[in-house]
Order: sequence, then structure tokens, then C-alpha cells
Amino acid sequence: MNKPDTEYRKNAISVNELLNMELKIPEYQRPYKWTRKNVADLLNDIGTAIEDNRRPGYNGFRYRVGTVIIHNKNDDAGNITERNIVDGQQRLITLSLIKRALDPSFTNSLLEHEYKDKVSIGNISDNYRFILEWKSVNGGKLEDYRGAFENILEAVLIEVDDISEAFQLFDSQNTRGRELDPHDLLKAYHLREMNEYDFEKFNLVKRWEEIQPYRIRELFSLYLYPILNWSRKEKSMAFTAQDIDTYKGVSSDCLFTYAERVKKAMPCFQIDQPFAAGGDFFRMVEHYINLLADLKNEIATNKAFSDINKIIENNIIKRKDNIEQYSSTGFRYAVNLFYCVLLFYFDRFHMYDEMAVNKLFVWAMMIRVDMENLGFDTINNYAIGNEDKDYTNRIPMFFKIVTARSNQEITNLRISVKRSNDRAKSEKWQDLYEKLKDLMGEKQ
Repeated sequence: MNKPDTEYRKNAISVNELLNMELKIPEYQRPYKWTRKNVADLLNDIGTAIEDNRRPGYNGFRYRVGTVIIHNKNDDAGNITERNIVDGQQRLITLSLIKRALDPSFTNSLLEHEYKDKVSIGNISDNYRFILEWKSVNGGKLEDYRGAFENILEAVLIEVDDISEAFQLFDSQNTRGRELDPHDLLKAYHLREMNEYDFEKFNLVKRWEEIQPYRIRELFSLYLYPILNWSRKEKSMAFTAQDIDTYKGVSSDCLFTYAERVKKAMPCFQIDQPFAAGGDFFRMVEHYINLLADLKNEIATNKAFSDINKIIENNIIKRKDNIEQYSSTGFRYAVNLFYCVLLFYFDRFHMYDEMAVNKLFVWAMMIRVDMENLGFDTINNYAIGNEDKDYTNRIPMFFKIVTARSNQEITNLRISVKRSNDRAKSEKWQDLYEKLKDLMGEKQ
């Protein structure tokens, strides 16, 4: 094949045709990391495509499973000698596994490839087991799925002869999708789910647009997502587009028992509980942004919490664009941990108990006293009550709150404030340590 004048060739082909191509996985490719959840999502997408294809007026409907970028190696005559996968490996392997389960006689270059990485081998084995499990309970649908590979499913195939151009295309394909924040993707999802009248829909979206984007971003990344994980005694990571399923809510057509309870409970929100998809997502975001602002204002203005407020205020260096800059990153982590646990406490019990608030503050700030250097990994371990760590307190506070039947159970918790040598880990935080002991009446 002679190399064309264009830098790359792009066309849509059926998934069957794509899987039957002689494709190779180059050594620079990352391991196969798709899990059962990814496979289940893909199977559901194929099922939806099959249903859409049956709808009136959808004759000839094709569902695109994504874009595949191939780097072609050519001989001196311009003939293709090797096709290396640059982008699309995860999806191609998974589609090959599904095709094999549907047709045991099927094989291709990806199934015959010698995988050496333990992660790839483990995920391929586990995912194929899952596909066989799915197959065993979907016998009546298998013929439709077999036909979909030829008649419904297609991919955009981009073939590039120059490896540098292939990677440039890969970068542009992937960075284009990163421009949207997770909350933007959630907004688009819940707009599609909304059953409200046009006027109500307009007002909900209008109020959303009036919220500064950084506040929505911070709400999920600094508060809602970490709190949800910590309440389950699980470490939290950065909230990304990969995690948006957590906040897709319960769709109106879901008939599970828990879903019926959720829909009846709306719009009474709880951070660790699901909510109804659609308009209630926008109401939830607005609710927690306002609640968080109210809690911070309560700490700043209520005389009962003046000692807490002084400790926080004395460590704020400056405020810029509504963002507070603290004396250290570690102190900022500790303050954020306090507001997380206070938000979760109030979210569950809806009351300010001075003793409980003081204890939550001391619990959060003691990790600053315990550590010479404080990073988010330590906050993660502390929040879930890691027993293996040498902290003054090893209480999984978020889990305690989610399992408490009354606020009194939190008020009655014993929070340790006395370190074994009665000194902060770093002299820089000795004054903070003394103030925390005062708050707990330790000096008395």
C-alpha cells in the first residue's frame, strides 16, 4: 500500500472487521487494567444499542464503541507489515473476550498474544469469568449480541504511518476529554435524567450556573467524596471523571426496593445515602454548598466556638479570591478534616452540640500535633482510624458518626489530647497543642 498524502487515514468499520485484523500490542503499552465494572458497562452499552436499533426510524443505526489509533509499520514498498495499537487496547481486548464467549471458535491476534504482566493476566482471566457468568443468565439475548458485532457496533479506526504523529493523535484524543470537570459531566448526565417541567428545569440550571465553578469542584473533591469514602472506612483519592458513577443517583425507572425508599425520601439528603437522579442532583449540590457556608459562618460568629475560631484565624496568612491560605499545608489539611467531620455530623443529626463540636475539632487538629510533616496520605489513614499508626487517637470518626443513633454517642466519645511526652511532634505546633488541651479541660 502506498502512503497517502494525508497524515493519517480515518474511517468507521464494524467491530467484527476490526477484531479480525492482525493487531499487535507493542511493549510500550500499559497493562490491561479494565475490571468487571468496565466490562459490565460495555455489555450494558451494547444492550442499549441493540434496543435502540429496534426503535422505529432507527433502521441502520450504528453504535460507536470508540476510537482506535493504529501505527502501521511499512516496508520499503509502502506495504503494511505490522499494525501496532497506540490507543484502544483496553476496549479491544474486552471486545475480543466478549466475542470469544459468544463464539467459542473465535480467536484473533489479541487473544493469542502472550501476556506477561501479572496485572493483565489477572484482569483478563477475571473478566472472562465474569463474561461467562453474564452469558449463563442471558441466553435469550446471545443471538442479538452476536449480530450486533457485525451489524450495529462500529469503531473509528485511525491509521498512522509515523509513530510521532500517532502519539500526537493519542494526546489530542485523550486531552480533549479531560477538559470537562467531573461535575460538568454530572451536570450533563442529570440534565438528561430530569423529569421536571421546563420552568422548574430552567430555574434549577439557572441557580447552578450562578454558583462559582470552583465551589462546586471543591464541594466534591474536598468534602462530599472524601466523606463518603471515609464513612465506609475506605481511603479517598482524587475525585475524577472515573468516579462520576458515584453521583449518578437512582434513575426514575429503577424498581429496586432501596430505590423506592430513596425516591420517597427526596429531597431530604444525606451524604452517605443515594439520591434521585435528575433535578435532585442540582438541589443536592445547592443544599451542601449552602450548608457548608452556614457551618463555617457558625464557627466564625458563634461565641460558643470562639476558641476554635481563634485557632483557625491565627493560622490564616491571607485570603485571596475567597481562598484561605494557611500557615502550612498540613494545617490546611487538618482544618479541612474538621469541616468534613463537622459537615457529616450536622448532616446526620442537624444540631450544634458545643461539646461534640469541640471534640470533633480537637480530634481533627490532634493529627497536626502528632505529625512533623502532614500530608493527605496521613489524613486518609487517620480518618479511617488506622490501628497500625502511632496516632494519639485512632478513632474512625466518620464511621462512628454513620453508625451512631444519636448525637450523644459522639458527645460521649473519649478524645485523647495528652501525648506521652506532653510535647507536640514539632515545636512549631506546641502552642496549638496547649490550646487543644485547654479546649478539653486537660489543664484543669
